[in-house]
Amino acid sequence: MELSELLLPLSRGLALLIMVVSLFGLIIPIFPGTTIIWVVAVLYAIVAGLDTLGWVILGVLTVLAILGGLADNLLMGAKAREQGASCLSIALALAAGVLFTLIFPPIGGLIATPLVLFGTEYWRLKNRDRAIEVTKAMLIGWGWSFVARFGIGLLMVVLWSVWAFSS
Repeated sequence: MELSELLLPLSRGLALLIMVVSLFGLIIPIFPGTTIIWVVAVLYAIVAGLDTLGWVILGVLTVLAILGGLADNLLMGAKAREQGASCLSIALALAAGVLFTLIFPPIGGLIATPLVLFGTEYWRLKNRDRAIEVTKAMLIGWGWSFVARFGIGLLMVVLWSVWAFSS
C-alpha cells in the first residue's frame, strides 16, 4: 500500500472535522466559516486531485462561499435599513463588530455591534425608542443571517462529502 493511499483517508477525515467545527463556528456572526470550509475543500482537492465531479462541486462551493460571506452584511443591514438606520450607522456597527471581535474574541463583536448601532442611531435621531427599534431589527437580521450562513455551510459540507467520499 502506497503512502498516498494511507494519507487520503486521513486528510478526508481531518478536512471533514475542520469543516464541521467551522460550521458550528458560524454561530459567531463574523466568523468566516463558509470561507474556511471552502479553503479546506480546495486544500483537499490539491491533495486528492480533481475529477469532473470535483471540479463542478468546487465551482458550486465557490459560489456558495461568496454568498455565505455576503449573508451577514446583506441581511443584518437590510433589516436595520427597513427600520430607517443610516448606512453610516450600519457601517460603523459592522466595523466595530470586526474590530472588537479581533480585540476581544469571540464575544467582543457580539457586544460592540448592537451597542455602536444603538449609539450612532441615538446620536443621529435623538430618539431612544427609534434607536432601540433599529437595533432590534438589526439583531433579527443577525438571526436570519445565521440561519442563511448555517444552511449554506451545511450544504457546502454535504456537497464536499458527496464528492470526497464517492471518489
